[in-house]
Amino acid sequence: MVIILVKELIELGKSILIAIVAAFLIITFVFETVSVDGLSMYPTLHNKDRLIVEKVSYYFRKPTPGEIVVIKYPADPREKFIKRVIAVEGDKVKVEDNKVYVNNKPLDENYIFEQRMQDFNEVTVPENTIFVMGDNRNNSLDSRDPRVGFVNYNMVVGRAALRIYPFDRAGRLNAALQNR
Repeated sequence: MVIILVKELIELGKSILIAIVAAFLIITFVFETVSVDGLSMYPTLHNKDRLIVEKVSYYFRKPTPGEIVVIKYPADPREKFIKRVIAVEGDKVKVEDNKVYVNNKPLDENYIFEQRMQDFNEVTVPENTIFVMGDNRNNSLDSRDPRVGFVNYNMVVGRAALRIYPFDRAGRLNAALQNR
């Protein structure tokens, strides 16, 4: 009787250990959940929205313009930001007369909160980096600020794929189609 109980406890322990290892691997390499903190992505995302961040696709490809990504804040990598990819390596970006231009073409941005924004001198996105902005342009710490700047690929956690809370707005987050 005691031997059977010990064997069952060992099997239970193995099952728990396997579950912990599997959960760790999934969270590290496949997906995780994050909570939106603030209004920098409003109206696309609201404060306290819960998102699933998919990590696998960026092992095989680079982020593309329009995608909503979760990045590590360069000044404190323990902190995560949620932003939209505006431009990728080699692109030229500027903000002029309340319009964002990538490679001298204005972006069609039907997702931004305010049409008015401060001008930003043209920059070229360096290799292995992206340029990100929040949809609430006047309330966003993003690539226009030297504290964030260009975001290295190794600082990209993953792509915001699904909103899971609040339930009435749950669903897939689509990358905005942009005129490029």
